[in-house]
Amino acid sequence: MEQYEPDRLTPAQTAAMRRSLRNGRAAMTRRSLLRASAGGALAVGGIGALSGCGIPAAGKTQGGTSAEDHSATEKTLNFSNWTEYIDLDDSGKHHPTLETFRRRTGISVKYTEDINDNNEFFAKIKPQLAAGQDTGRDLVVLTDWLAARVIRLGWVQKLDPSNLPHAYTNLSPQFRNPDWDPGRAYSYPWQGIPTIVAFNKKALDGIEVKSVSDLLDNPKLKGRVSFLSEMRDTMGMTLLDMGKDPAKFTDDDFDAAIARLQKAVDNGQIRRFTGNDYTSDLTKGDIAACVAWAGDIVQLKNDSPDVDFVIPDSGYMTSTDNMLVPNKARHKTNAERLIDFYYEPEQAAALAAYINYATPVEGVKPYLAKIDEDAANNPLIVPDKAMQARSHSFRALSQKEETAYEEKFAKLTGA
Repeated sequence: MEQYEPDRLTPAQTAAMRRSLRNGRAAMTRRSLLRASAGGALAVGGIGALSGCGIPAAGKTQGGTSAEDHSATEKTLNFSNWTEYIDLDDSGKHHPTLETFRRRTGISVKYTEDINDNNEFFAKIKPQLAAGQDTGRDLVVLTDWLAARVIRLGWVQKLDPSNLPHAYTNLSPQFRNPDWDPGRAYSYPWQGIPTIVAFNKKALDGIEVKSVSDLLDNPKLKGRVSFLSEMRDTMGMTLLDMGKDPAKFTDDDFDAAIARLQKAVDNGQIRRFTGNDYTSDLTKGDIAACVAWAGDIVQLKNDSPDVDFVIPDSGYMTSTDNMLVPNKARHKTNAERLIDFYYEPEQAAALAAYINYATPVEGVKPYLAKIDEDAANNPLIVPDKAMQARSHSFRALSQKEETAYEEKFAKLTGA
């Protein structure tokens, strides 16, 4: 169990916070995709809440606190999600999948787009969670590292498998057993977030790019390569390229990856570390190749025939945004029914067609093909088994590791 001491932010952690808010995942809309990690919980609201006031140690590291479930008599559900992260009709006012859920179940969903950043949202709900009070929310969506943290703190409830038959059956094997929630006892993915290698074919002018090594070592690409300013994405892809497993790496492995990247910084191979602002440079050809977020590339390929991507033989990184039921939620069963609803392939297809993330639901492809055949055939949206097998996740970090790694990464990037 981690203990949280009332330490102040280190300079590196402060830099990570500012970097994320300026141009990292925190700065993005749905069309740029992805979500803020900003060095894990060591960022704006989360670190401020953790270190400024201190978090009381949870009495247990698993199993949240239930409340009296009013689902049987109150046909409602409060759902907090990220902005622009669900399907909309042509009017831009209604969510067709939520309307389908209401018609089928009689449960009305109060859907609130009040998550703009993991840390900011965590700071908002932390006082109630720490005090053992109802947050007013029955379902929330958190990125994997923060989901891991609230599970460890004992602040979310264990899900009832009897209410999740579709979720249990249709969850992709790729997402079934994260180290922070084995077997998905407390969470189910809303969407997956792949990190890949992208390039501009015209700018490459015949240069072959198939791996992170090509970005780091090919002198013909000197000064025309960028990596991401998010630690887990850049370090994960580099570790994979070095034959290391991002789910099992050591301090020495991390240091070796830092050294490899530092060499490329020092000799001018890496032009810069970016948030989603790499998209403009990639489209124009100012950047020839880069480590990129798949959602951006799905969109860019629609607009620019020169932009393309490759999945390195070493694999690629995937994180997830996840649905969880907070402690003291008033409508837990209703929340579980909604989770299960989105694991019906037809509903998952409707969602994927609109937001273009990697769906975590098996069996989506034939339903998505009826809506958007190109999306159904896009491995970044519907990963096939070969694609799934090449996916890797960054392991959960202790507070000590988080601090040390973020400081080293900040020094590398000049943040």
